[in-house]
Amino acid sequence: MASDVYFSKIEKGERVKECMIRMLDKLDPFLSVFGKGSFVGIKMTVGDMGSTGYIKPELVGMLVKKLKKQGAKPFVFDTNVIYHGKRQNAIDHLHLAYQKGFTPGKIGCPYIIADSVFGSDSISLKADFKNIKQIKVPSLVKMLDDLIVLSHVTGHLMSGFAGSIKNVAMGMSSRAGKQIQHSSIKPMINVDTCTMCGACIEVCPVSAISELSTNAYINSETCVGCAECIAACKIHAVHINWNEDPHVFAERMSEYAMGILSRIKRKIFLNFATDITLECDCICGDDHRILDDQGIFASEDILAVDKSSFDVLTDGRDIFSRGGKISAHKHQFQYAEEIGLGRADYKLVTF
Repeated sequence: MASDVYFSKIEKGERVKECMIRMLDKLDPFLSVFGKGSFVGIKMTVGDMGSTGYIKPELVGMLVKKLKKQGAKPFVFDTNVIYHGKRQNAIDHLHLAYQKGFTPGKIGCPYIIADSVFGSDSISLKADFKNIKQIKVPSLVKMLDDLIVLSHVTGHLMSGFAGSIKNVAMGMSSRAGKQIQHSSIKPMINVDTCTMCGACIEVCPVSAISELSTNAYINSETCVGCAECIAACKIHAVHINWNEDPHVFAERMSEYAMGILSRIKRKIFLNFATDITLECDCICGDDHRILDDQGIFASEDILAVDKSSFDVLTDGRDIFSRGGKISAHKHQFQYAEEIGLGRADYKLVTF
């Protein structure tokens, strides 16, 4: 049976706000389950400093207002990242979010960094997939019952296409979980950066890190690739290997999304197909728009909302695959259905 996907299409001369009003009206029966006393986590990202295509505070505030009117207790959240930028710790991350307008006064609820100040809030939960046997996530994931995922649709350097699956898999994992999805290669120490503070040695669960002359050293034979050292190092002295088979990367993201969402009772996914860029919000600026604004997609099925967004935006064109060089997104859709993350078959309801 095909999954329903709702598409609020932006008409010529229309603003995204009008599109969002129609979508919230259409989703009223689905959003009504987030009732009185419900702690509703709204997962989204503001992107990094140079990004302006992120979902705007005004739109988030409209959703928050509706949830609060029902008696729910919504909060917006994200997690810290593992690459250099303004979101490696909660202090800089929150300052950036506030600069972009995500203050309680503007969105109507708190904006929370779920994995603590330095991204060290990370627990392991059992999983049983081909690539991933346990997922590493903030403790919030274990406690959360109600989730609304707001995703800005973009391209992606490794996966080709990024929507709700990427937002959940990367955005709801701890820094250790992000590292594991990006690479199966064990981390290494950058000897030119390391100050031998000992933080990585202290947190290593298998004592794989030791002092070697003036810097730390990771024994790759002992290392289990948990990436706790990455979260502990505040001076970016732990080297991250970004080279990975894109198809394996796409599979890991699907597995992480499945592992996370299987623990959450009520969820809905909204993809915002506006300010669409070839790169994700982590690295892209104003001058990379590749499509006109299309509208907002929504579904209770994370795979269906991503697949429908991709199909409508591309319409058979090679927009995200960079001249056919990247096909990981197509593999991800197929693999996600194989592991039961959702259905690639959908019924698009346009309004």
